[in-house]
Amino acid sequence: MLDISAERFSDLVGEALDAIPPALLKLLDNAVIQVADADPVDPSLLGLYEGTALTERDHDYVFTTPDQITVYRLPLLEMCANEAEVADEVAITVVHELGHHFGIDDDRLHELGWA
Repeated sequence: MLDISAERFSDLVGEALDAIPPALLKLLDNAVIQVADADPVDPSLLGLYEGTALTERDHDYVFTTPDQITVYRLPLLEMCANEAEVADEVAITVVHELGHHFGIDDDRLHELGWA
């Protein structure tokens, strides 16, 4: 497995976010993006969106904890041969999970190439 520190991995997540068009990032609402080593339930999971998608929010969506997008470091490092591959996979994972925040399901994300 590659040896990329948690700090460098967080930088790669930040770089992936920097590549998202600012107009799209402005639409993020009540969401945090975080990094963890691995999901405790499914250690092979690359990323996870937890929350209420923008398309499902209604007038009852008030005083709600932020949605969470988590990018998992260890499974991404396991699947990649070098840092450039990690950066590419991190970018794909970030876009995929942001897609869920915007209400796009897995099937559509796969069709769009964000698997």
